[in-house]
Amino acid sequence: MVINLSDHNQQLKNHLPLFLLRSCANNRLKKYFPLLCLLMFFSKGFSQDSKKLSLGEQPIFKINKTTQPIVVDGKMNEEAWSKTEKRDFDYFYRIEKPDDRQITTLRMLWDDENLYLFYDMKDKYLTVRETNRDGQPYFDDCAELFLITAPDSLDTHFGYELNLNKASNDFIYFNNFYAGEDVVFKDFDPDFEVEVTYNGTLNDNSDIDLGWTMEIAIPMANFGKLGDVVPAESGNRWAFLAVRQDRNDNEGTRRSTSTIFPIYDLSKNVHQPNRFGLLEFVE
Repeated sequence: MVINLSDHNQQLKNHLPLFLLRSCANNRLKKYFPLLCLLMFFSKGFSQDSKKLSLGEQPIFKINKTTQPIVVDGKMNEEAWSKTEKRDFDYFYRIEKPDDRQITTLRMLWDDENLYLFYDMKDKYLTVRETNRDGQPYFDDCAELFLITAPDSLDTHFGYELNLNKASNDFIYFNNFYAGEDVVFKDFDPDFEVEVTYNGTLNDNSDIDLGWTMEIAIPMANFGKLGDVVPAESGNRWAFLAVRQDRNDNEGTRRSTSTIFPIYDLSKNVHQPNRFGLLEFVE
């Protein structure tokens, strides 16, 4: 059966949230809007489970606005980084060996143009293989960000996953698309800046490494009109989760996972917006 979106325009409007309807005006997302409409239309009835955190229960991570230009070089030289909140990833999953539990510290900043992230990761065994975009960087040492441009646990989020090679997997993720199955929209290929530094040797477990850093600048324009519903302004909040995948074995795909906020059950995956916390924009 072929569904003609123009024939069902009003019906779709009745089912789509305001943030998605407004996205059709954005050039970056406009060509994908018919597909996004379909995905949201069919996933509308499959809400997240009762373990969803309600507003007021979500942990909050405050990020400062910077008036200082940020040079994306992986080095955190700007004074603004020392003035914003920092938080360690205290929640660990898939721990099998003592070295699977390694420290990650996240800092974030923002200005009118970009959202900035700085991951500082201790790591005894630096491991990376993927070099292609939209590949599988999450099987390497990898830093991840999942983001909803509203202060609620919606069924759709933006995803950025990047490894030591700066190979990225970026997408729009639809939870519970149909009968409990999720859908990943891979044609979302946004622009952003990223740089990595590391202290050690890659893919060589004969020595002990010290760690690596990743600095990212994500243009606010990437979110299009979705980012205008709850704009990046002081006092406003977006839902998010920051994740680290830590691969310590040269062979295979085994890795441990750590997160800035606790998630309910890793047996499925880390894409659980019902457990996202909040970032709060601060002047």
